[in-house]
Amino acid sequence: MSDPAAGSTGPGTEKGPGGAGYEPSGPGEGTRAVRAGLPEPVKHEPTLPGPVFAAHFHLPGDPTGPYTYGRDENPTWTLLERAIGELEAPGRDGVETLVFSSGMAATSSVLFSQLRAGDAVVLPSDGYQALPLVRAQLEAYGIEVRTAPTGGDAQLEVLEGARLLWIESPANPGLDVCDIRRLVGAAHACGALVAVDNTLATPLGQRPLELGADFSVASGTKQLTGHGDLLLGYVTGLSGEAMAAVRRWRKIAGAIAGPMEAWLAHRSLATLQLRVDRQNATALTLAEALRGRPEVTGLRYPGLPEDPAHEVAAQQMRRYGCVVSFTLPTRARADRFLEALRFVDDATSFGGIRSTAERRGRWGGDAVPEGFIRLSVGAEDPEDLVADVLRSLEESAA
Repeated sequence: MSDPAAGSTGPGTEKGPGGAGYEPSGPGEGTRAVRAGLPEPVKHEPTLPGPVFAAHFHLPGDPTGPYTYGRDENPTWTLLERAIGELEAPGRDGVETLVFSSGMAATSSVLFSQLRAGDAVVLPSDGYQALPLVRAQLEAYGIEVRTAPTGGDAQLEVLEGARLLWIESPANPGLDVCDIRRLVGAAHACGALVAVDNTLATPLGQRPLELGADFSVASGTKQLTGHGDLLLGYVTGLSGEAMAAVRRWRKIAGAIAGPMEAWLAHRSLATLQLRVDRQNATALTLAEALRGRPEVTGLRYPGLPEDPAHEVAAQQMRRYGCVVSFTLPTRARADRFLEALRFVDDATSFGGIRSTAERRGRWGGDAVPEGFIRLSVGAEDPEDLVADVLRSLEESAA
């Protein structure tokens, strides 16, 4: 098995739940998550300073220094950006993180700051539901948009001459996976930049920059912060011209995170490893319980050894995520199943500590069957959650 963290530094090799070896830098993941981005301790000051609410700062004389105006920088953002950077690229110099008001703001910042009229971009055809909206806007600006599925590394077939390759692995909601290293190598050989949507994996499941990507982009709304109470996005990339353009786009668009949201996000990072490990383990348990059910087809979870994505995922992921997807025979059966659940909320999004599920086809933007279910596993007791799901399958049969 190849090392998924080529280019990282640090003593020894750890094994994550995903089975892939990687080179840690400094402390372990739990310690890093708990302490990431914290300032040096000051007597009588809180460990994590409260949110800084400021539209402007005292600024006599020339406008120099780190904080001048609230659309440009904020001390609360700074701590969170430092924390996310330590998780996405531990021990690595020359990496910058920028936080945004949402995952789509972060996504837009990369696409619209890096592409110009006449450029070509490759998007996944099975990616996040809002990507078709992005495609329409890109094309309106004179940018050629090519699409291909995530599975089978199919994006390679339409890569020649592109300026940017956008990867979503695992893809949402179908959970296909591509070989990120392979795609990055091919893209860079063609002169293309590579951005990886790391939302479903989180930095504890996968580190795109260590796999060679130029940008790791994610919605912090989901498992990163995990409580379903804030919207947030971020971009982590190598410092330089590309990230400077992302920063400039944030300033122009004003797509900034509120200080309270940034503070809540940083607070939530402390429990990231605890939440991720519990949720990922339960997701595997649930997937194992579902694979023998006659009414369940198209079961997907990259952690299952028989899953089509497992072999590739095991080479680049340390954890396989908290989302399980499957299809029930009809739309009506899926609706009855969701209504029967007691410990799973019928809600969109994923990654929260409370399990959620939805019939994904209700939104109309995903190429999935009417009975397709995306179930996000929370932090409930595994036996309670599995029993609830199995009971609901039985009750929905009537």
